[in-house]
Amino acid sequence: MSEPKVGARLLLDRKDFPKLLEGIRAGGYQIVGPTMRDGAIVYGPIREEADLPIGWTDRQEAGQYRLERRSDAALFGFTVGPHSWKKYLFPSHERLWTARRTGTSFEVTAESDGSTPLAFLGVRACELAAIAIQDKVFGMAGDPSYAARRRSVLRIAVQCGQAGATCFCVSMGTGPGVRGNHDLALTEILTPESHRFLIEVGSEAGAHVLAKVPTRPASEADSQSAEALVAHTAASMRRSMETKGIRDLLVLNPEHPRWEIVARRCLACTNCTMACPTCFCNTTEEVPDLSGEKVERWRRWDSCFNSGFSELHGTPVRKTTQARYRQWLTHKLGTWHDQFGSSGCVGCGRCIVWCPVGIDLTEEVAALQAEAAQGATPNAGTGSERP
Repeated sequence: MSEPKVGARLLLDRKDFPKLLEGIRAGGYQIVGPTMRDGAIVYGPIREEADLPIGWTDRQEAGQYRLERRSDAALFGFTVGPHSWKKYLFPSHERLWTARRTGTSFEVTAESDGSTPLAFLGVRACELAAIAIQDKVFGMAGDPSYAARRRSVLRIAVQCGQAGATCFCVSMGTGPGVRGNHDLALTEILTPESHRFLIEVGSEAGAHVLAKVPTRPASEADSQSAEALVAHTAASMRRSMETKGIRDLLVLNPEHPRWEIVARRCLACTNCTMACPTCFCNTTEEVPDLSGEKVERWRRWDSCFNSGFSELHGTPVRKTTQARYRQWLTHKLGTWHDQFGSSGCVGCGRCIVWCPVGIDLTEEVAALQAEAAQGATPNAGTGSERP
């Protein structure tokens, strides 16, 4: 078989899907992708197709998540789970360097950048956008460990065949269709007559993986089926966010009563920032051994919802949950534009699903926008409060 050209559209029969996995591994990649664990679809090692959540889907709402059986055997018939790909590119806990005593000084050894190349299988359009955002964030920071891991990643995207109840990627311009930043993009086409995958080649690395995979050129009808699937997903999206003027709305209303309303419900548990695919707050700590001969520096995830995160000279700058929620939302949707030239939100809806009390940022923004449009200031005791 010859290596396909970048931009080619090919068809892979369902029975040959294991050969795609073989082709990926033959390229030197360890496959990670969606698998079922602890009652959720999470990202983990994929050794064979049986590791995928075949025939399962997820039902999501504000503060709710559950798995259900599908009526078919789709491999990717779900939306997104609690994990994002940042767990591999920006690990939650990693050692940065080790210092060892050498006489009267210390010798510092940076952690090795060497890592096994990973193939991300099942990346959604919103997640590709999130990776691109973190590329910019960590690129501007000059982070060598992120850069080393990112260089070795193969991105195998999957077009969304259904919209989750909390998805709003259409509003953010990040999905549901994959438009770029991928090595391969799969569309799962499942009908009563057949089960097949349309594969779009996005890079030479992706083309190389397909060199020995039994594919054939896709027909115009196959391409139309794939495009119709994505269009249906976009049309069925239930949540939305008006992004025009959102930066100024948030930045210019720091004392708006709505912040106090949402703070009554917020637990400052950090779930939203942990699940978010673009949040990057972190802290570092030095861990010495008992002998005093060695010390390690570790980086771990942190959150702007933690009171100590904004601490200066022993006192937190943002002392209240209200101030911390305001900081998170204003940065994510507003001042992120000032720093990085885009929104920090990709519309995946994870922060809504994994909030224990179901706080919905689209609802909060809509309330602020509605009140701004009316030119009125609401009473702090009214609004869409939940017990």
